[in-house]
Amino acid sequence: MSSLESLKKDNLWKYFLEISAIPRESGNEAQIREYLINYALKHNLEHFVDQSGNVIIRAKATKGFEKVPSIALQGHMDMVCVKDEGIIHDFTKDPIPVKRDGDFLCGEGTSLGGDNGVALALILDLFSDKEAQHGPLEAIITVEEETGLTGAFGLDASLIQSRQLINLDSEEEGVFYIGCAGGIEVNARLPIEKSPVSANSILLDISVENLLGGHSGSEINQQRANAISVMSRLLLKFNAHSPVQLLFIEGGTKRNVIPSLCQATIALPRTSQEEFEKIKNLLLKDLQQEYAKGDPDLTINCRRRAAEGAVAATAQQSEAFIKSLYLAPHGVERMSETIEGMVETSSNLALVRTTEEAFTVVSSHRSSLQSARDNIALKMRVALETSGAKATFEGSYPAWTPRPDSPLAASAAKAWESFSGEKAKITAIHAGLECGIINSLVEGMDSISLGPVLLDVHSTKERLSIASTEKIARFLRHLLLSLT
Repeated sequence: MSSLESLKKDNLWKYFLEISAIPRESGNEAQIREYLINYALKHNLEHFVDQSGNVIIRAKATKGFEKVPSIALQGHMDMVCVKDEGIIHDFTKDPIPVKRDGDFLCGEGTSLGGDNGVALALILDLFSDKEAQHGPLEAIITVEEETGLTGAFGLDASLIQSRQLINLDSEEEGVFYIGCAGGIEVNARLPIEKSPVSANSILLDISVENLLGGHSGSEINQQRANAISVMSRLLLKFNAHSPVQLLFIEGGTKRNVIPSLCQATIALPRTSQEEFEKIKNLLLKDLQQEYAKGDPDLTINCRRRAAEGAVAATAQQSEAFIKSLYLAPHGVERMSETIEGMVETSSNLALVRTTEEAFTVVSSHRSSLQSARDNIALKMRVALETSGAKATFEGSYPAWTPRPDSPLAASAAKAWESFSGEKAKITAIHAGLECGIINSLVEGMDSISLGPVLLDVHSTKERLSIASTEKIARFLRHLLLSLT
């Protein structure tokens, strides 16, 4: 705590910790919006709230820079809220339990919200800095980025004066993004055909857990396991030995998070329990070898209980649904042919749920090519429809097409080299960013994306580098001055 208290002496970290204390899960942004409005009022800054709930704040140019063109800094006010199993935390009212671990800030059993709380802190720190020199500035702070880029799609473009935009939602120091993938979701629903469980059966509660998870865009290439895919593989092997009935399956937390936990309950013949234990142990051994580096702590736990009076999906439907999940694509589909080392197309089998009436599945798909994005989404739909599920496409958003001749990118690269003595990396990212949408709404907008070192976002292992964040805060001032 003392180390956090020492950070509060710096306005940058004071703002970050204040933001971290405010509930701001996607769709629950009223309190953080009020905080931003109060900040603008306190500092006599012009501000607006559009119909989508986005906040726009303007800071006047410092003396002598009034004729410099306005520049926008952009981030989103919401965060992905996930917590470890057994952690008691209410994201609707509890502050994020921030702790310091050396150079990093992280949550205690929860996601940190550095994505994208760090952008807000950088902006508020800069806008209130009386020593910084810059032309007119504009902050564009959007809602519900994490659940479908809703705020960006609903942005009132008539409020935006700038034609250069610096997005602060990236996670690699010294890397400037000039493009990103587009995305689409597949949502599926399978009504459950119920059948009583045989009196000769037992129930088995199964848990695939201790996976790393992570961001389904920026970390999809890290060769991490998907808990839903692992569960379907296990259930498929069980079913090949003896038919099972599926009572319950639940996995994943958010559409853009790689599932780190999946739980299921199946009914199986009492006489098959020992054989199923052997199957589980053999598969676990294989998985621990396959994911020795990508997910070294992967575990599978099983617990037996009585099946008296239980009702489940029929054996036939259970088999069909298990097979459809097993066929469902996940991970990198194709690497880019134009940008070395970048993922072109990927899938995330994100969510599976069980209600009284149906099994439901949500998956997300990304690509820098619309045709490839739509093709991998079609593969997912076809896989899920093999079980009889009805699947639909939803929530599509466009790719941000790279602009290699971007004047802003060239200026940023030159400024980074003079600031750090290192060459900047200009590239595109597989994760979705709001720049493409904002560019399509604001004619003539030139955008780049940058940010400090942020690791394992959208997971409870999320970590934000203190030194890197402070370096980016200094660089922003250097960049803005160089653009005057």
